[in-house]
Formats: sequence, structure tokens, C-alpha cells
Amino acid sequence: MAQGLNAAQQEAVETLSGPLLVLAGAGTGKTRVVTYRIANLIRHGVAPERILAVTFTNKAAGEMQERAGALLGKRRPTKPEISTFHSLCVRILRRQITRLGYPAEFSICDRGDQESVARTALQEIDVAQETLKPGDLVNQISRWKSASVRPAQASAVARTDKEHLAAAAYRRYQNALKASGSLDFDDLLLCTEELFEKHAEALAEERARFRHLLVDEYQDTNGSQYRIIKALASAHRNLCVVGDDDQSIYGWRGAEVAHILRFRRDWPEAKVVRLEDNYRSTAEIIALANRLIVFNKERHDKVLRASRSDGGKPKLWQCETAEAEAHAVVEEIRRQVFQREAQPRDIAILFRTNQQPRLFEQELRREKIPYVLMGSRSFYDRKEVRDVLSYLKVLAQHRDLVARLREHLEVAQ
Repeated sequence: MAQGLNAAQQEAVETLSGPLLVLAGAGTGKTRVVTYRIANLIRHGVAPERILAVTFTNKAAGEMQERAGALLGKRRPTKPEISTFHSLCVRILRRQITRLGYPAEFSICDRGDQESVARTALQEIDVAQETLKPGDLVNQISRWKSASVRPAQASAVARTDKEHLAAAAYRRYQNALKASGSLDFDDLLLCTEELFEKHAEALAEERARFRHLLVDEYQDTNGSQYRIIKALASAHRNLCVVGDDDQSIYGWRGAEVAHILRFRRDWPEAKVVRLEDNYRSTAEIIALANRLIVFNKERHDKVLRASRSDGGKPKLWQCETAEAEAHAVVEEIRRQVFQREAQPRDIAILFRTNQQPRLFEQELRREKIPYVLMGSRSFYDRKEVRDVLSYLKVLAQHRDLVARLREHLEVAQ
């Protein structure tokens, strides 16, 4: 293993030209591969500013930039461009958006601005908020934009009465944004895609900036992101995408797993490297995951292998309700703590959404098990909840409070 890389990782890092698909299973070191590959390109003479790496979060982009810098050692006058899709599109549009009739110094709307524009659009078509709320209109427009549906196409894809109302308001919403020189978050992608489709000279300018493109979490790209990357890479064809079709969970926000499944069809000369050595989970967990995912019919063939041998067999519980799930999990935690098999600090409960912890907090408090909530505020620490609890305490203890007040009054007299 060279430079701390296994054979498959090394192969991906040393493939320096042409289309490359890196199928990176969970815990197989994909971020390491991307950063080592960036460093290796620079070591082989590629100017840092000619490398573009795109990922989905600012945190991931920052981590990637930091790791690549650490590998290269000494300070360099230029750096590779590592950013999110939306940050990349902002920079492109700042240079080119006047071709689409927007000012170069366009503003980007926040959620409050969007709902204000949506409210006006609904008023213009005489739709009451009881029928369609501004927030619901904004959400529907976002879903359409994620699927590259423009205002003129919305009526054709609308299915319900509310969607037809939303389609009527969509055009007014978009016209209002453009009239004020504003874009919403989804427009950053749509306008970049439109720019490349309608203005070949703008595409040529942006394409010439980079010689190598790397895309992380490729399974999560939506239609606009896919077409933007394809347009930028189609001339030099030095495109490396890293992802795992088995981890595609963002279909609800427009992600299309088909992009990673058909990569070889889009780029026939592409090389495929499979990262299958998992460094995160135990053998028992990996075996269970392999048995489950094999039933997915549309996927690239790969089988994860665990590098860790410790750990017991995972247990699979099926609970009929969220309340039953919380009770069962906390009861198991209570048993382990009571029997001294584990300390509370040894145990973690993982969630998909920020709404889920509340039921578990209730059970943990009932059992008097100490816990720390990471990543979001505790349900019981929210101001409105604390206020309500304070009122309830007053109501529950009013006799005691009245008695104390009387005591204070008697002493004062």
C-alpha cells in the first residue's frame, strides 16, 4: 500500500486522464482518493487553478481543500477550485449572467424574500392563502426547478388542483424575481444550465478555465448539475466522478441515480475503479448490508469487505410506531447501563431527521438516563417549549406557590 492507499485507491489516484468512475462503497475512503488525486495531478504538472472539484456541502469542500493543501506541503500561489455546485454557479453567473438579461450584481433571495414574492404572485391570481400558502408554493417551485421544469412547462406536468394553481403563480413569481434582478437558490443551477444551452461563447469561456474535473457524491446529482458538468468536461473529457449508487437517497430533491448507472454509456472510454474495502464498520455489519443491497436490481456490481473483525452481530428491530421504537431502544440502553455492560457515554443514537429525537428524549428523561443532543437543539431547550413548561409548572404547583406568597406577606407584615 503506497502513501497509505490500498491497491484500488492507488489505481484511481494514478489514473490522470480521461473519464474515470470511482465506485466508492460506504467507508471506503473516497474523500482520501479525491484529495490524493488532486495532489497527484498537481505533482504531475497540472496547474492548480486548472483543477475543479465539486461536492455538495461547504464543509466537505473545506475539508477537501485542507487535505489537498496538507498533501502538497509548501504554499503555492494558486489553489485548485474546490466548491459546491451552487458556489461554482454563482461565480460563473457573476461573469456571464448579463447574457440572460440579469444584472451582473444580482442578489440571491433568502426564504423570507421568496415567500414574499410568492405571496404577491398568489394575490395576483386571486388565490387565498387557505387554498395555497406562499411557503407551499415556494416548495413546489423548488421541486419543479430541481427537475429543470421552467414556468412554461409547469402546467403540463401539474397533476393536482393545487399544482395547477402553483403553475399559474410560478410564471409571475419568476418574472418578479427577474424584474428585481434576483435569483433564488435553485435559479443558480437553472440559469447556469440555460446559459450553457443558449450561449456557446459563454460555455467556451467557462470550459477553458479547467483541464480536470472531479465530482464527489455523483449519485446525488440532479438533471441540471449533470448537464452542467457534462458541458464543462465534454471537450477535454478529463472527468473523474466518485460515488455509490447504493447510497442514493435524495430522489425527493431531484437526484437521479441513473447518472452514475449510465456513466459508461455517456463516456464509453471510461475506466471504472471499485473501492470495496470498508474501514468504518465491522464484518458482521458489512455482511448484513451486502445481503440487503444485493436485492437492488439497478446497481453496479460490488461487494464490500470489512477491514475490522471486532464487534458483535447487529440486531434488527421492526417497530410498528415511532413511540414503540423509542421505547424499545431506550429500554435496551437502560438494560445495558443497569447491567454495567456499557456507560451512557459509550452509546449513540443516530437519526435521519431533526424531528426524530423528541420521542427518544422523552424516554431517556423518563428513565433518568443522561444524554447529550448533537447537531440540533433539544426539544426541551426551545424557547416556546420552555415557556409552556414554565406555565405548566405554575399550574401544577399553584397551591405551593400561594402558600409561599402568604408566608412572605405574613413575614413582611
